[in-house]
Amino acid sequence: MSQQTARRGGAAWALVITSVAGFMAALDNLVVTTALPSIREDLGGGLHDLEWTVSAYTLTFAVLLMFGAALGDRFGRRRLFIAGLAVFTGASAAAALAPGIDSLIAARAIQGAGAAVMMPLTLTLLTAAVPAAKRGMAYGIWGAVNGLAVASGPLVGGTLTEHISWQWIFWLNVPLGLALLPLARLRLTESHGTGARLDIPGTLLASGGLFGIVYGLVRGPVDGWTGSMVLTGLFAGSALLAGFVLYSTRAANPMLPMRLFRSRAFSGINAASLLMFLGMFGSIFLLSQYMQGVLGYSPTEAGLRMLPWTGMPMLVAPIAGILADRIGGRPVVAAGLFLQALGLGYMSVVATADASYAAQLPALIVSGIGMALFFAPASHLVMSSVRPSEQGIASGANNALREVGGALGIAVMASIFSAQGGYETGQTFVDGMRPALVTGSAVVALAGVAALLIPTRRRAERQTAPAEPAPVLETASH
Repeated sequence: MSQQTARRGGAAWALVITSVAGFMAALDNLVVTTALPSIREDLGGGLHDLEWTVSAYTLTFAVLLMFGAALGDRFGRRRLFIAGLAVFTGASAAAALAPGIDSLIAARAIQGAGAAVMMPLTLTLLTAAVPAAKRGMAYGIWGAVNGLAVASGPLVGGTLTEHISWQWIFWLNVPLGLALLPLARLRLTESHGTGARLDIPGTLLASGGLFGIVYGLVRGPVDGWTGSMVLTGLFAGSALLAGFVLYSTRAANPMLPMRLFRSRAFSGINAASLLMFLGMFGSIFLLSQYMQGVLGYSPTEAGLRMLPWTGMPMLVAPIAGILADRIGGRPVVAAGLFLQALGLGYMSVVATADASYAAQLPALIVSGIGMALFFAPASHLVMSSVRPSEQGIASGANNALREVGGALGIAVMASIFSAQGGYETGQTFVDGMRPALVTGSAVVALAGVAALLIPTRRRAERQTAPAEPAPVLETASH
């Protein structure tokens, strides 16, 4: 990269552009949750349709995340970032204009594909523009903005739905995207990776496998678990994922090298991440509807009342980071997961058709603290579990597994809800939500057990590959 090109970019512009783009992609994970009742009332559709308005985004995002990063490495990171941003912006407008639930789901899937190309490139573009000595601070700001998006998703969605319309949760992205497109073209520097060949077979196997499994889980409660399409989706999806694992052990440049999972640290933190997001996203999906449909809160009130859970990372994450530096990330992550499991279990006990907010508040606070303790040190645990040269693919794999966990969590917990309850009355909703929350609690507790399998800091350092020191940019928390 020439000095002239480097000057053309500028660290401040890169930080603004990549942070806003990351905010948009992260916001759309949860912004829909508090709008689901309004979408259902306006566009119709059943529970499985509502699931797909969330899962269509998270699934395409998860499946194509590493492939998007590979496209940027091969064809130019700025070029693909702009392409992903354009697709995301256009799909947001299509979602706002959707005339029916099916077209909304299709737009959400395209949104996820655009975000999958855009999101992983934000950090590589930021790295190209920020001097090494300031990358830690830049990553911290980028991570805080993304944390704000996760925290404010239900509140933003609820406020826009109540005071304007649910369509504005998607229109919000359009002016931001249109403003970022020319800025990205003029202010970001172009860069490339190693130019390794794209793993098309691996992407197709993983995409088909995950789609088949989630399709079967979503349609199971509607069509019956012995339905031909449901069984086909589950078995074909499992077979394709098995094929992906087998292929990745033999491919020269696989999307996800299976040898990384030989590391107990890498396997442990990735299993914990997948299970954590499975329990968290599935619970938020049901609780946001419970607060509106059963307890009668408006969308804005529901979003505000969930802030003790979704917003807690903004307050507790710095403390978690300090603790992780002093005692290591493993005990902090494990404690956070067990606290979130406790919060979900407590919520399943106190949730009734007329529960007061005071009764729910302790569960929301405990869950929020647990989530904050997980997020802060988890990225560092991922990075420290592999050699520095493999930290890029490790980060991409962990983010992909988190998104897959979110999609599967909504499918699994909604299936449990449908089998035990329904929308008929407040009591039938609670009857379905309680066992789903118990399941979410058990899954997150299992994530805590997986975190305990991560080697201690000293042992992990002895096992980490030799002498190549990790640069500041790779070990910074994302």
